[in-house]
Amino acid sequence: MTILATVIVLGVLIFVHELGHFWAAKAVGVEVQCFSIGFGPKVLGFQYGETEYVLSLLPLGGYVKMGGMDDEVMERLEGGAEVTREPSDRDFDSKPIWARTLVISAGVIMNMLFAFGVYTFVIAKWGVPELSTTRMGLVRAETLPAGTEELASVMPGSRFVSFGEMPVEDWGDVRVGLLSSAPGPLEVRFVEPSATVQIRIPADELERRALAGSVASWVEAGVGAVNPGSPADKAGLEAGDRVTAVSEIPVANWFEFVEQVESKPGERVELTVVREDREIIRAVTLDAEDAERADGSVMQVGKIGIYPPIGDLTYARVGLGESARYGYRETKAVAGAILGFLRQLVTGGVSPRSVGSIVTIGEASGQAAAAGMDSFLRFMGMFSVNLAILNLLPIPVLDGGHLVFLGIEAIRGGRGLTLEQKLRWSNVGFLIVVAIMLWALSNDFLRLLGI
Repeated sequence: MTILATVIVLGVLIFVHELGHFWAAKAVGVEVQCFSIGFGPKVLGFQYGETEYVLSLLPLGGYVKMGGMDDEVMERLEGGAEVTREPSDRDFDSKPIWARTLVISAGVIMNMLFAFGVYTFVIAKWGVPELSTTRMGLVRAETLPAGTEELASVMPGSRFVSFGEMPVEDWGDVRVGLLSSAPGPLEVRFVEPSATVQIRIPADELERRALAGSVASWVEAGVGAVNPGSPADKAGLEAGDRVTAVSEIPVANWFEFVEQVESKPGERVELTVVREDREIIRAVTLDAEDAERADGSVMQVGKIGIYPPIGDLTYARVGLGESARYGYRETKAVAGAILGFLRQLVTGGVSPRSVGSIVTIGEASGQAAAAGMDSFLRFMGMFSVNLAILNLLPIPVLDGGHLVFLGIEAIRGGRGLTLEQKLRWSNVGFLIVVAIMLWALSNDFLRLLGI
């Protein structure tokens, strides 16, 4: 299952990325000599028209070789020798800057469009997922708008019953009640324990969103998934584990668990865990990462490297237009999360050990496939966005590096870098990419050894 899922994820997303370059090159009249999935020696291939379509040995990327595109590194990756050819008006380098920018950017654009399409399809096919629970886990009193402060007096674990006359059946109803109730006084009823509070729904849209964001659903203190190489992974925590205490301090839900973990950066803690009705103790040395406070200052917090359990879901059917809106929002949110991770990686906010290679991708692909087709497609969407963003890094041999070359040419009024300069920078970029791959592989290797 894991191997098949990995092959599908890498194969489809590399194909989509290179197809973007291929279509764009054809659209602006550039000769496409080779379309390859993978690098290195050719395994399979056939000629159709002017283009050779190839499956190569190393399945860690792909490329579209275009006529007149000066790239000695690509020749090396193909395992061939540099070929002398006559200039042509169909050469890549003969095209205007806008056309070359389109060709180079098209792979990233296709990956982003693929993610948007996948997220839209998943919502259209399965519906909008909503937690089936009506149980409240947390109220952030500091962000409640004026007139809604009484919500902070409700005990965590209480279940919503109604907003005025509107009954509550799942967490989607809770969000509707907080976001869409008529402005003004509203009675909110709870059970377990029974309680009734009076709040005033604000008329301002931003305050409504602040209200909805201040109330979180109940999430069990447990392990939904483990980040490879994280402290949790090293300590042997597994998906499905339920945490009942952190260093003998009881935790009732996810928010209490996070509070305890974040208050102990870099410390060794003992987790009391229930696994298959059996209580065990796991010692974990937490990571210490920088986090930004509301006032802009920075503090260190403990991190363990697990994701919360999702809980039972219900699905609400929506139309295609609403599905597209959800698809856009999810694509944007995933892109923001990946950019945030890269920023934290550069600034030292997250550990370099968090970076994984093909092994990590394989494990995540297998877990997503085991969770169901909708989860697997969402994972493919997420990884497609990840591939797009990484390709935009300003490293020569990546798309971002080629765009930097084109930017220099545009700034210099059409006078680009010389062939020798491009080759030198491309060699540097190639070494950087290899170094990153070796770094990621070593992280996975050390993790498999339990180091």
